Amino acid sequence: MLAAGATALLVSPLGARMAFAAAPTERRFVFLIQRGAADGLGIVAPVGDPAYAGARGDLAADFATAPKLDGMFALHPAMPNLAGLYQAKQALFVHAVASPYRDRSHFDGQNVLETGGVSAYQLKDGWMNRLLRLLPSGDKAIALAATVPMALRGAVEVASYAPSSLPDASDDLLARVTAMYEGDRQLHPLWQEAMATRMLTGDLGSDGGKKAADTGTLAAKLLSAPGGARIAMIETGGWDTHSGQRGRLGGQLKGLDAMVAALKAGLGPHWDNTLVVVATEFGRTVKANGTGGTDHGTGSVAMLLGGAVQGGRVQADWPGLSDAALYEGRDLKPTTALDVLIASAVSSHFALAPARTAKALFPAMTTAAAMEGLVRV
Repeated sequence: MLAAGATALLVSPLGARMAFAAAPTERRFVFLIQRGAADGLGIVAPVGDPAYAGARGDLAADFATAPKLDGMFALHPAMPNLAGLYQAKQALFVHAVASPYRDRSHFDGQNVLETGGVSAYQLKDGWMNRLLRLLPSGDKAIALAATVPMALRGAVEVASYAPSSLPDASDDLLARVTAMYEGDRQLHPLWQEAMATRMLTGDLGSDGGKKAADTGTLAAKLLSAPGGARIAMIETGGWDTHSGQRGRLGGQLKGLDAMVAALKAGLGPHWDNTLVVVATEFGRTVKANGTGGTDHGTGSVAMLLGGAVQGGRVQADWPGLSDAALYEGRDLKPTTALDVLIASAVSSHFALAPARTAKALFPAMTTAAAMEGLVRV
């Protein structure tokens, strides 16, 4: 049993793993979910679109001096580490992307994103757990989340590193317990791990990115351990920016940037064989509301990061931001299917058959053609 402050959860196996890959892999995969609907237009801005400045109003101000990615897009200035990855061709941004979900409920949208269905609660297990059934049994998975997220639930056993749901203890009490366990060979390492996982809660920008960086470091440690996990899911919250978006989103992106930088540093040479997919359940409205925020939308941006990524570009079938081009007159129109993107990247990363992988991960996917050139093979 772990010390108070952290729990380790297991999802019991309900069926055998089908190993289509021949041997254990040294490749790492991380799925980082942005819960709350991240504003893709506020992350990778289409500054070259003639309608951009007028449509976004004050939300465009942060991009006046933002680093340009190409002639059309700029990256939010709160992410210098991701800008460096882009320059090193280890970051690929895919814009105007969305899952099959077209309504605006967080719970339903996240369920579609995590299960890989075309409607909420259609499937009972997650696409990441089904991915594990395609990989060797030695390729374990772990969730850095309060509970095992839907994306990892299913037949294959999955561990979860999670903070306790009990009320926060005072710093004085934690210091006293730390001192009490200092000489205990069994409890001291467990308590140290509990203190590390305690840092997982809260918005990414709540402390300037320190907790987010600690999460990235912890994830790297778990993914680098001999015989440890090779697949991980990291939950992040705080992306529901209905008001005061500029300041809040900037803090969120600073935390995300710190998390990815810490993950890269902690993985060391393993980073070269790592793919990180960052995605959200849906995007946000193009135009701001009356409180300086945005409301639930449709199209957003997804990120592929890592040494395994064939990056240094923004991939987009850009629909435009004119009023006539918007989805339902308010949202960025999605032109790229998120399920196709994920299936294509993952199958290439793990050298799996694209069609078989797509069918296993997203059984109701309607688009047959895989996207090419996403990762280095």
